[in-house]
Amino acid sequence: MIIEVKLEKLSPGSKEGKVGKIHKTVGQLVKAGDVLLEVEGRKGNIPVKSNIEGKICSLDVEEGSRVKLGDVLFKIDVEKNNEEHKGCNESAMENIQEKCCCKEKDVVEGDIAILGGGPGGYVAAIQAAKLGAKVVLIEKDKVGGTCLNRGCIPTKALVRSAEVYNNIKEAESFGISIENPSVDMTKVIERKNKIVDNLVGGIEYLLNKNNIKFIKGKGKLVDNNTITIDDKTLVKAKNIIIATGSKTCCLPIKGANFKNVITSDEALDLKELPKKIVIIGGGVIGMEFAFIYANMGVEVYVVEYFDNVLTMLDQDVIDEITNISKDKGIKLYTGCKVEEILAAEEDECIVKFNKNGEYKYVSCDKVLMSVGRQPYFENIGIENLNIELNERGKGIKVNDKMETSIPNIYAIGDVTNKMQLAHVASHQGIVAVKNILGTAEEMDYNSVPSVIFTEPEIAAVGITEKIAKEEGMDIVVGKFPFAANGKAMTYGETRGFIKIIKESSSGKIIGCSIIGPHASDLIAEVTLAVKNGLTAEQIIETIHAHPTTSEVIHEAALATEGGAIHFAE
Repeated sequence: MIIEVKLEKLSPGSKEGKVGKIHKTVGQLVKAGDVLLEVEGRKGNIPVKSNIEGKICSLDVEEGSRVKLGDVLFKIDVEKNNEEHKGCNESAMENIQEKCCCKEKDVVEGDIAILGGGPGGYVAAIQAAKLGAKVVLIEKDKVGGTCLNRGCIPTKALVRSAEVYNNIKEAESFGISIENPSVDMTKVIERKNKIVDNLVGGIEYLLNKNNIKFIKGKGKLVDNNTITIDDKTLVKAKNIIIATGSKTCCLPIKGANFKNVITSDEALDLKELPKKIVIIGGGVIGMEFAFIYANMGVEVYVVEYFDNVLTMLDQDVIDEITNISKDKGIKLYTGCKVEEILAAEEDECIVKFNKNGEYKYVSCDKVLMSVGRQPYFENIGIENLNIELNERGKGIKVNDKMETSIPNIYAIGDVTNKMQLAHVASHQGIVAVKNILGTAEEMDYNSVPSVIFTEPEIAAVGITEKIAKEEGMDIVVGKFPFAANGKAMTYGETRGFIKIIKESSSGKIIGCSIIGPHASDLIAEVTLAVKNGLTAEQIIETIHAHPTTSEVIHEAALATEGGAIHFAE
């Protein structure tokens, strides 16, 4: 049986490539995983590996050849080298992603085996490889995990498309006339997928460049030093890092299994906009989607159990985003409990919810279940090793070195249920690797920035004003509105404010909240200040470029030390 090996991927941004070094020649025997040749693209080389075992019978390119996706590179005769597998059925032989059913388990050895290739796992893998460790990375799906494939990046791609459409609708206020703009969701999703594919390809390139052994498959812990992958491959390692992430949650609501009830995973691939959508849950994911859909012209209803949306924020920030939501046309129902989802005519749904003992009903085309995520550790073998869970059993218990209850096994990211943020997972991965390789380091969660991509954006770091007052801290709060910032005015984005919290005794900045344009970028400066114990005076003495939105940080720092320059209450 002759199998064609085709070019299936290129480095991000490349439409074609050039054949670089060819590692195998006609007549050579190859095994699954062997590198056949390398293809050079705009952003680096991509190795082309064999997915089967056999003998090369044809080489269809030469070094320097220009190739594009789908081109045949090699042909491999899988029968020449498989006489010992006569008991295998033909379908098993044809599936080039699987090893032969009769073959004994392969054994792969390394210093560190990482279970999960998300922002925690792949960053840990690269960090470990750079420090000289032999690393094996195991991922059942695409590298990048939820963040890259079904979370942070794809949602931000949709956020941007929604923003562009909204800006076009408001172009008249900027002196620009555009008639009849519309949203083509098929193209929106195609753009999102292209961004994701480029980033996935970039990570795969980095793994290869750092000589990391990547194995695609479902891994399960066997013992303290062993992981089995799809019951076909054994990975032996001195240390193991669990980075299996999280999964979407669904409330046990009657009718939640209807086909028009979706999670964020399905929402990211909707190629037709609903006319009306009910979002159950007013947390980060729910509110981000609320603004995405509202900006695209969808009628949006948000039903939240608590008395406010985004309850982790200070009340003044909540009040601001609530007012902005209502002005955007988003209908918020807070303090409500969803009781049931009913089927209606023409595939519509009716969401039944209770507010203070009174039932309310909203009909819609889609219902988005957005009630958070939960750690994923089922069927990965932690029960075989008696790895301890945290107090509520909602995640794997770790210390600040990211060690589990088993000395040589670590856990990072959402599976620990510490802070479900991609950048936290990445840093946890670095901390775990450094501890494994002999450098003592601990996680510090006191200066972790968080961002919510509503419109405008919201960002926060450090302690909130509410918690500071509850703990009896002596603080000074400095606020400054974006309406008084020249750059924000030119952008036509003047809603929101910045709030800096200063410790009175030391003058140090201990917290900040921002709601306004570029909040996701601005928070980095204040994070640096909180992390390094900088004072408000040090921020004031730092010259900020004009005209920029970063000036609001300077003004808020001034507000903690006697008053802002460009604003008076």
